[in-house]
Amino acid sequence: MEITLQYFTGCPNWSIAAERLATIASERPDITVLHRLVDTFDDAEKLGFRGSPSILVDGVDPFADSSAPVGLACRVYSTPAGRAGAPTLEQLRMAITAQHDRVAL
Repeated sequence: MEITLQYFTGCPNWSIAAERLATIASERPDITVLHRLVDTFDDAEKLGFRGSPSILVDGVDPFADSSAPVGLACRVYSTPAGRAGAPTLEQLRMAITAQHDRVAL
């Protein structure tokens, strides 16, 4: 399974997501985490980048919000503790498991 962390350096929240993804990858040898810097608006438009950090699980954004604008901005996630700059470790685990289950069908 491949997870891509899309980010831009102007948003500090990507490093939190990167740490959480590294934790998950250390638990699951079947996961590879790639980092993809999005540093121009043109790149953001081409990728449909809806903010940093964006996390793709086998190319699918499990946290997608089609109403979020495309561009270089910090992304906000709904978590059990309220709004945050990255999904929780448990939210990431659940999203990865859900995507794995979809692919396995």
